[in-house]
Amino acid sequence: MKSAETNLSNSSFPYEIYDLGESAVVIRLGNEIRQDIHERVRGLAAYLEGLNIPGFIELVMAYTTITIYYDMWTVYKRTFPQLPVSQEEGGQLELQNESELPFDTMSHYLRRAIDLYIRDSGQTKSAKQAPKVVEIPVCYGDERGPDLEEVAHYHKLAVEEIIEIHTAKIYTVYMIGFAPGFAYLGGLDERIATPRRSIPRTQLPMGAVGIGGSQTGVYPLQTPGGWNWIGQTPIRLFRPESSPPSLLQAGDEVRFVPISSKEYEELKGGQRTDESGNP
Repeated sequence: MKSAETNLSNSSFPYEIYDLGESAVVIRLGNEIRQDIHERVRGLAAYLEGLNIPGFIELVMAYTTITIYYDMWTVYKRTFPQLPVSQEEGGQLELQNESELPFDTMSHYLRRAIDLYIRDSGQTKSAKQAPKVVEIPVCYGDERGPDLEEVAHYHKLAVEEIIEIHTAKIYTVYMIGFAPGFAYLGGLDERIATPRRSIPRTQLPMGAVGIGGSQTGVYPLQTPGGWNWIGQTPIRLFRPESSPPSLLQAGDEVRFVPISSKEYEELKGGQRTDESGNP
């Protein structure tokens, strides 16, 4: 791994850039799961997506990083356009990098883009955008959440208290990963943060709601998993027939709503007949 020049001395917007193989570069904006760092990730990612980045393939946000995948041959052939600039400059900035490696050229481009982003306060515009709030109905306990009692016992709380605490918070979607449509949700109350199971399950059903450490989330597909299974939602979180296929996107907010087993079955039936995949 090769680190580019960093800007860690900038206390208001520290970052570093390093390569991830021959055709990807990572911008790291922090080392903690924090709301302010995530807002910087979202803001910068929105800004970069609006640029005509040479060879751009895909951008992936995570808790503290943005990974940009690019076509290394496009970069190698130096078919870069000029860098964008603010309206105050009234012109274009020339790309001055003459290095041989695509990563060096790409990191130079990104450093200049980040400098412009900070100067033009582009991050403020994104951070002020109202997030989408998604309510997810959850049937807790019994066969739809067999680990709920164990979680309650671990914390010396009643099952009802675990449900109350879990549904009282509004969670932020920090990133999508692990499985298609799987949203990592931050903001779990520390009173119910629970270590992952020592032996992961080889199979969890679609819609299983889990707690893993200080995170919570919903398994969108039938898959192995090591989080504590406390409930299940009838809502489909991954819909390959839709665009985008994931119901949740980074930056969205999630509120869990407790429902009965009967309500679960009714909503599940509606999901079966709704070919559009809408909840």
